[in-house]
Amino acid sequence: MFLRVDKLQVELPAPKRQDPNAGAALQELLGGKYGEMSTLGNYMFQSFNFRSKSKLRPFYSLVAAITAEELGHVELVSNGVAMLNNGPDVPGGDEGFGGDISNAPFEAMKDIRSAASFYSHAGGAVPVNSNSMSWNADMVTTTGNVIVDLLHNFHLECGARLHKLRVYESLTDANITGREVCGYLLVRGSVHAHAYALALKKITGVELEKFLPTPNIPLGNIPECQKYLAEGSHRRLYTFSPKDYEEMRGIWGGGEMALPDDPPGELEVVDGLPDGGKIHDLTGVPSAFTPDYAPEEMFEIASKLYQKSR
Repeated sequence: MFLRVDKLQVELPAPKRQDPNAGAALQELLGGKYGEMSTLGNYMFQSFNFRSKSKLRPFYSLVAAITAEELGHVELVSNGVAMLNNGPDVPGGDEGFGGDISNAPFEAMKDIRSAASFYSHAGGAVPVNSNSMSWNADMVTTTGNVIVDLLHNFHLECGARLHKLRVYESLTDANITGREVCGYLLVRGSVHAHAYALALKKITGVELEKFLPTPNIPLGNIPECQKYLAEGSHRRLYTFSPKDYEEMRGIWGGGEMALPDDPPGELEVVDGLPDGGKIHDLTGVPSAFTPDYAPEEMFEIASKLYQKSR
């Protein structure tokens, strides 16, 4: 089962301006071939279908724990997309009614690359790529063969990091929300690629880092990665559980070091989950019927229910 915590894995900076086209670019990291829906779907179903779990516990624990982290990555990217689509909060935007909606208040939305993100989803994220093509289950690989699945996962993480880097390179300094998402996920993606490479080394004896660059993306060149490297995030794997999945310490640790281009330090398994950061509270837009055309009654009802729960 999964435990849900009302935080993001890291806190995202508020966008400087509304930029739904940047939001569409970030959608690639959600519903693209190498997006977070793909990494989540692959690892989740591999963990569900894993054979001989008790006898292969370190490898099962590794895939299962990374599954939980990927679920949080889906949440993180989705929040980043919604923040870019909606832009800075408007003080008092939740209040009042929708006003005169006959004067095309959202005329600009018809010209954005993924107009459905407004028309159908009110600026929210859904599992599609940057061209609004739906993510689908054909992107899930679960063969039942441990070596094949781990090798596929290594490839998936390397492909995902290329995707993140290309999306990052398409975002300007003004798209600070999207760049922060990319910076964090590039660091965590290096951890997952390295973890699967280490798992394959334990089983096969093959040192993937000598056969292939694992992966060849120096994080030191990316400003948004620096604080995560400084805090040691590139060396940590989290169990995302109070007491389970500790067996992956047999793979992630034991004197192994972080990737050659990353700051040095021994690998560490951390019980539980990251400290995380608050989830941005998107301001309502009554004229877009989010959460409604005249939401005051809803707010009053919710306030009474909140007080009742205290």
